Amino acid sequence: MIPALHMTFDQYQNYTVMKTNFYSLLILVAIGLVVSNCSTTTSDKKVAPTEASLDGGQSTVEDSESQKNVVQVAVASNDHTTLVAAVKAGELVDALSNAGPFTVFAPVNAAFDKLPEGTVENLLKPDQKEQLQDVLQYHVAVGVYKLENLQDNQSLGMVNGKNVTFGVSGGKVTINGATVIGTVPASNGVVHIIDAVLLPK
Repeated sequence: MIPALHMTFDQYQNYTVMKTNFYSLLILVAIGLVVSNCSTTTSDKKVAPTEASLDGGQSTVEDSESQKNVVQVAVASNDHTTLVAAVKAGELVDALSNAGPFTVFAPVNAAFDKLPEGTVENLLKPDQKEQLQDVLQYHVAVGVYKLENLQDNQSLGMVNGKNVTFGVSGGKVTINGATVIGTVPASNGVVHIIDAVLLPK
C-alpha cells in the first residue's frame, strides 16, 4: 500500500516503522504458536503410559541409588539364598517391597539346613504355597522394632496373626529361641538376621 501523498517525511518514516513492527509481531506470534503446538505434542507423548510401565509390581522399580528395601537386602546376601527362593515361591516379593515399614527376621541358609530333610523342598512346591506363606509371614512384623527397644519375655504379633516371644539376656536377643546375629537397616524397615527358622505352631 502506498501512503497518502500529503504525508510529511517524518510521518512516512513513522508509518514505515509501524508497518515493519506489525509484520514482525505477526511472525513472532506465528512462531510462538508452532512452538507451543510442538511442546504440547511432546508433553502428551511423555505423559502417555506405556505397557511396560503398567506391568509388574513395586519390586520391578529399578533404583540403584536409594537404600535397599528388606527384599533387596536379602537378595544382596549370599547367606540368604534359600530365604529369597522361598519369598519368590511364596509370591511375597512385591508385598515386602512396598512402603511398610516391616521388621523381618531373616534366617540364614544354615538355619534352613537344620530343618528335617525334605522340609524346604516340600514347602517350595506350588501346592504348598499357603503353608509357605504362613511360615514366611511368621518372620515379618509390621513396624520397625529395634533390638535395644525389645524386652525379655515380650510378645509380638506377626503378619500371619500368630505371636513370637523375645528373650533378652546379657546383650543377646532371641526370638522363639533363635538368636539374632546381625541387623541391617532397610529403606522400608529393618532386617534382623537369625540363626534358626521360626515355625508357627
